[in-house]
Amino acid sequence: MEPLVVDAGEADVEALLDALEDGQRVVVRTEFLGESHEVTLRYDGVWYCDTPTRLHKHDSREEMRTCLERQGYGRE
Repeated sequence: MEPLVVDAGEADVEALLDALEDGQRVVVRTEFLGESHEVTLRYDGVWYCDTPTRLHKHDSREEMRTCLERQGYGRE
């Protein structure tokens, strides 16, 4: 399955979470300090947010939702 590729803030947070639970990887294109970056989101019983500098792990859908909202990867 091809990853879902979205720009930061383009997709609804719940839609991103649903896609992850369905086994789809999500690539979020974002900009930080004037440079473009890609963040890969995935779920395999643990929620992952793989940024260019760090791999974040979350234990629950709620924790992942909070991360997506705080980082601006999805819209509310």
